[in-house]
Amino acid sequence: MRADVAILGGGLGGVSAALAALQAGRRVVITESTRWLGGQLTSQLVPTDEHLFIEKDGANRSYRTFRDGLRGIYRDRFPLTDTARAAPHLNPGAAWVSPISTDPRVAVALIDELLLPYVVSGHLTVLRETTPEQVESDGDRVTGVRVVSADGTATDITAPYVLDATELGDVLALGGVEHVSGRESREMTGEPSAAETADPTDMQCVTWCFAVDHLDGEDHTIDRPDDYARFRDWRPHQMDHKLMLGWEDGLDAEGRPRLVWRMSPNPDDDPSAVDPDHRNMGTTPDLWTYRRIAARRQFRPDFYRSDITVVNWPMNDYAGGPLFGVQDAADHWRQAKELSRSVLYWLQTEAPRPDGGTGWPGLRLRADVAGTEDGYAMHPYIRESRRVLAKKTITEQEVSLRIRGDRGAATYPDSVGVGHYFWIDRHASTVSGRHPGDRPQPFEIPLGALLPRRVRNLLPAAKNIGTTQITNGCYRLHPVEWSIGEAAGALAAFCLDRGTEPHAVHADTALLDEYQALLVRRGVQLRWPAGLRWS
Repeated sequence: MRADVAILGGGLGGVSAALAALQAGRRVVITESTRWLGGQLTSQLVPTDEHLFIEKDGANRSYRTFRDGLRGIYRDRFPLTDTARAAPHLNPGAAWVSPISTDPRVAVALIDELLLPYVVSGHLTVLRETTPEQVESDGDRVTGVRVVSADGTATDITAPYVLDATELGDVLALGGVEHVSGRESREMTGEPSAAETADPTDMQCVTWCFAVDHLDGEDHTIDRPDDYARFRDWRPHQMDHKLMLGWEDGLDAEGRPRLVWRMSPNPDDDPSAVDPDHRNMGTTPDLWTYRRIAARRQFRPDFYRSDITVVNWPMNDYAGGPLFGVQDAADHWRQAKELSRSVLYWLQTEAPRPDGGTGWPGLRLRADVAGTEDGYAMHPYIRESRRVLAKKTITEQEVSLRIRGDRGAATYPDSVGVGHYFWIDRHASTVSGRHPGDRPQPFEIPLGALLPRRVRNLLPAAKNIGTTQITNGCYRLHPVEWSIGEAAGALAAFCLDRGTEPHAVHADTALLDEYQALLVRRGVQLRWPAGLRWS
């Protein structure tokens, strides 16, 4: 199979890269390991994690079109209340973690709709349930990729440009492209918060998400998981306290468990009053509304029997080991899902309720929402990928509010997009455990972070760009991944049109200016407004 651009991985970065290349008139092949395109937003069941400026600033026009499309499907096809339909910033799930929290099936439908014209015309080939198995190279160029489908069919793909948009940076590894994983040392990055030593297996935990609703008076309790007792009392070796299956998180100054979470299924809340500013979540936020994807009170009274919420909570963060780079990686894939099964069983049977009772047997696993037979997401939520060793590595010193103060984040002459998040978000990791958090200033995405130091025709197009483990914590969210993918897809098409290559674009001021002008015409935001700061 031949194409102009081969994109391995169909997450948000892969989708936006495909759209950019297709809109430039190029032929594209995109593969995806699951049945759904959309990655963290769909097959991983994670509603859009965005920033507080998102409705007015800090996103590409194409991403805004996508967000508007999600809202448009609800306004056009769902029985919303008059209040919800009129809301300019409609949030179907009224989740406080996300300004647009939707059922993943809505996002899948929109992605397929956006790509449909190119599929029909033959410009786009989509290979679902297909993963890269082998990468062929000649010197500093990738010459081909062999992919294998779920039924064992092998396909050899050749293209002038190959984009790695896989969730774990698989093409980097298969192609021998220089990369890092896990934590770097302070000597490697110069970051004040970096560890004294590096460990490529010390990666942020993954989460195997699932969706539930609650039907009062019914019993939907699952069978007790085989590993339930272990996970109920689990204390990972790197943690200073019991990590899972409780509303507590850590210890207070007196050494007592600190209550930080609660849950109340189907609250009679006002969805329009939900505050998506994470800084205002309070000392004991409600997890039911945290990642809620359907708030029943925003729809016709008989449309939803219950709210629907996604369980992507501290309790099912799996810190037992990484999903690659160790001999027992396959077992960690299994245990990550087993932990989530145990969390559901605990919620149904033993979780302390506000009324003094225990458990909500009416919690029902929504396999239809996940699109799977067992009810759990098609793929675990990946917070940390392999990261390319790039011409530019973005470090903590360039984005940290604590370090930079009112100066704002570093700016780059080769910016290809912008991004932000509430935190430099570092969950528990597989070796060293907890990490201190920080806040980033609104930042830019430098082109140099998308360019491997050696390989000339492979581009990272997801969360595998040249960040450190620390800065990955704010560069990995939905709108940033979309911007990375769009920049990579547009760059591949630009190079084909000009008969040049990415490294030459980066090195030549005139070519770089021309490429950035192309991005601006596409509606890519290259800079934040002067003086905009985060506090």
